[in-house]
Amino acid sequence: MGEKLGNLQPQSLWNHFEEICGIPRPSRKEEKISQYVIAFAKKNNLEYKVDDFGNIVIRKQASPGKENLKPVTLQGHLDMVAEKNKDVEHNFEKDPIQPYIDGDWVKAKGTTLGSDNGIGVAAALAVLESDQIEHGPIEALFTLDEETGLFGAQALKPGFINGKILLNMDSEEDAALYIGCAGGQNTFAKFTFKPSDPPKNTAALEIAVKGLKGGHSGLDIALGKGNAIKLMARLLIQLFEKYGVRLVSINGGSKHNAIPRECFSVIRVNPKDVSDILNFIGDYNNVVKSELSSVEPDLIVTAVETKSRGKVIDKAVTSNLLSALYTAPHGVIKMSADIPGLVETSTNLAVIETKGKSINVITSQRSSVDSEKNDISAVVRTVFKMAKADVKHGDGYPGWKPDIHSEILGTTKNLFNSLFGREPEVKAIHAGLECGIIKEKYPEMDMISFGPTIVGAHSPDEKVQISTVSRFWELLLNILKNIPSN
Repeated sequence: MGEKLGNLQPQSLWNHFEEICGIPRPSRKEEKISQYVIAFAKKNNLEYKVDDFGNIVIRKQASPGKENLKPVTLQGHLDMVAEKNKDVEHNFEKDPIQPYIDGDWVKAKGTTLGSDNGIGVAAALAVLESDQIEHGPIEALFTLDEETGLFGAQALKPGFINGKILLNMDSEEDAALYIGCAGGQNTFAKFTFKPSDPPKNTAALEIAVKGLKGGHSGLDIALGKGNAIKLMARLLIQLFEKYGVRLVSINGGSKHNAIPRECFSVIRVNPKDVSDILNFIGDYNNVVKSELSSVEPDLIVTAVETKSRGKVIDKAVTSNLLSALYTAPHGVIKMSADIPGLVETSTNLAVIETKGKSINVITSQRSSVDSEKNDISAVVRTVFKMAKADVKHGDGYPGWKPDIHSEILGTTKNLFNSLFGREPEVKAIHAGLECGIIKEKYPEMDMISFGPTIVGAHSPDEKVQISTVSRFWELLLNILKNIPSN
């Protein structure tokens, strides 16, 4: 029994989740969690395989009398987004996540919780472990490196999994059945500059934009949250034009799939302008706080004098960089005309880093329509190319086209109605699910995605609703018991 979550129900799921929280598993550092899953398979005498990438599949025979049901693949990813509050000391490669109960929610102390997708992984392990759950032939597919670009799923090869039905457990809304998702692509821009000594007798200021909520760049993109990089660029371009400030560095965001919560810059200024600039930044703080008061109540823009000795970026590159950041699109580009409330196309200005003689920018584009994904990526590329940056695109990944006639969708809808006395919502999601890639590799596989309510994924505010985990579990067990016959 877990020490912190062991009294929650279903106990087997929560026990596994608490164990998972104790195992470091940031993207691309999943060795320890992989070892845990393999040890689990060996302990329970279950067949398992590991592919060249490190994806793991564990198989279990059908319950007596259920041998003729279609084989099912339970699917989730082992990695998690590693985000923490700035004032929190936490090494995601070594330190355990610290979960705790707050009313009907499980949260983490100052970091992402990893319920995305730790709850799905825990559910699969709990099913595999139990001798009481009725099911046909099942297997659990645990993929790696989902959060940085769905790379584990992209590495899958035909024949690695056997299921005819895929139950993806990586969506984040109770009473919702997902049957489609957006495809995505990253666009990278690099500005190269010649560092030079700062003008003599100049003062240095460090500017911070912080206190933003951040969040998932797909699921939360329509909420109107502030983007720390955009807010910083808006301020810096005014200071550059009004006071001729010299830029030393700018750094913000940390993940391509997270809306940036913080951004920091260092500038050099004429000492006689320090007072005016600090007043200007104070006024700017009031303006943007007022604009975003309903969605970002904790936003704050501050500036303090610092003893930075860094070199400055030349004026031409500074002008090009700030112009590109200021004009680069961010947010919703188009809403779906077919599914009410669904974002069809969006883009996220995600990360900026000053490193050596270059400034590197990462953006991410999403769309459920491939041609629109390509178009918004081209728009972003054009903005940065006009600013004389070196620009390239990532490989991207496909979307998952909805199938309203899916057999497993019909089965799950009927079960949900009979269990909970209401109709579930059938939806598509503006985020990358591994279903799109798996469907491309296994086109005959019928699939659906569902899960409990998770709020604030990819941010330290992440939390999972306890009552919805119970419903998610009950639905999962009933689906396994009622899978159509082969």
